[in-house]
Amino acid sequence: MTRSSPRSRAAAFWLAAVVCAGGTVAAMLLYGNIAARKAEATSTVLRIADITERTTDPAEWGKNFPRQYDGYIRTGDNEKARFKWSEGRPPEHEEEGKAESKLVSDPHLKTIFNGYAFAIDYRERRGHAFMLHDQRETERVKQRPQPGACLNCHASNVVAYREAGLAHGAPGSLTDPLESENGQKQLFAGWEHVNPMPYAEATKLVSHPVTCLDCHDPKSMKLRITRPAFMEGIAALAASNDPVPHLPSIEKWRKGDRRAAYNANELASRQEMRSLSCAQCHVEYYFKGKEKRLTFPWHKGLKAEAMEAYYDEVGWNDWKHADSGADVIKAQHPEFELWSQGVHARSGVSCADCHMPYKREGAMKFTDHQVQTPMAHVNLSCQTCHNYTESEIKERVDIIQSRTKSQLDRAEQAVVDLIRAIQEAKAAGATDEQLKQARALQRKAQWRADFINAENSMGFHAPAETLKILGESIDYARQGTTEVAKLGVHKK
Repeated sequence: MTRSSPRSRAAAFWLAAVVCAGGTVAAMLLYGNIAARKAEATSTVLRIADITERTTDPAEWGKNFPRQYDGYIRTGDNEKARFKWSEGRPPEHEEEGKAESKLVSDPHLKTIFNGYAFAIDYRERRGHAFMLHDQRETERVKQRPQPGACLNCHASNVVAYREAGLAHGAPGSLTDPLESENGQKQLFAGWEHVNPMPYAEATKLVSHPVTCLDCHDPKSMKLRITRPAFMEGIAALAASNDPVPHLPSIEKWRKGDRRAAYNANELASRQEMRSLSCAQCHVEYYFKGKEKRLTFPWHKGLKAEAMEAYYDEVGWNDWKHADSGADVIKAQHPEFELWSQGVHARSGVSCADCHMPYKREGAMKFTDHQVQTPMAHVNLSCQTCHNYTESEIKERVDIIQSRTKSQLDRAEQAVVDLIRAIQEAKAAGATDEQLKQARALQRKAQWRADFINAENSMGFHAPAETLKILGESIDYARQGTTEVAKLGVHKK
């Protein structure tokens, strides 16, 4: 056995020392990098601008939240959605600044809406960036007087409502937190004042489409409900007997003493709020009474037939059809109601999970505020749960939406056939009493077909429920034509 020399032992010692020192430095650098990334991940706000309850301009919020603001402004150039052809800018054949006309792409609608403003101008929806502009420019507003209640879904109106409330005697000031007693009194008083105003006057009170303040508390940034109509509507839904397993906070409230009305701002979970904040606008509604009180018809539940039963009970009709004379209803945009009947809602998937998925930039994780079709980012919206290829997911969506569009076309054709049959029977001398049943069936058939036409997922939010609704529409319409045929009257 040979022994190493003192020189070789010294060299080994110094080599080990250098390796240890290098390892220590590397470990320290790695620790510093990790610490920096963690600090970056927790410091999501730049705190450049002072955001308050009066800050309506989204650009001011963008100084503190540049990533979210970047997504928000890009809603002006969204990718086109399948079967909803004008998600982005208008196609070449359309006039500049306006979305594609649904009256052109779906000619049945002019007959279905004859006598109502939607027969004048009815266009595909576009991204949030266009929502106020498109409302101001539609011929429905220009040619027919509309109430200020229309601002609920198309404008950032929290400050406008509160200012109107203060001007009409509500206590406090705009510095009061919105959820405080004074803040709520200001909000409701102003909303009640603005609802019956002529739209041409009410729209002057606002400057932006929906913005950050409409969904977020300016101090804590938590999601919140700011629309009085939704507050009343969700409280009415909670007080109903309609099962809502996808809203566990309501089910829990129902088991309590119910002394106070359900309040989503106090009781809903953060995941529920990621859908409820969207449901402030993406819903069915009507304007109640002379005061034009914006009302969500959820008193009997969220299904199409439950809302229809409510309308029948209160005697609501949107208009009398110009051709058939039937008292009919126009659906608005019931995304929340249809989503509530689908598997995603039952599985705890929120609107934001699909339409505003999480993104990463470096160590930053944030919600994408370019609200648009999930088909624009399948990897972020769908593949986080579904282990399929992007092409397969898109094909499955296409199958659902193609099937829905085919059935919707059949339903609309059946409704048009019924309208024409009633019109011809009237011309041949049929009385109102004789046509009463056929007109009632038109109301039921038309409501269901329009419910799916007005809803913006082309059936994807709840495929089975969608096909049930369209099947009922076709059935009611064909029953109506049979009732007319039984009269035995023919146009001379």
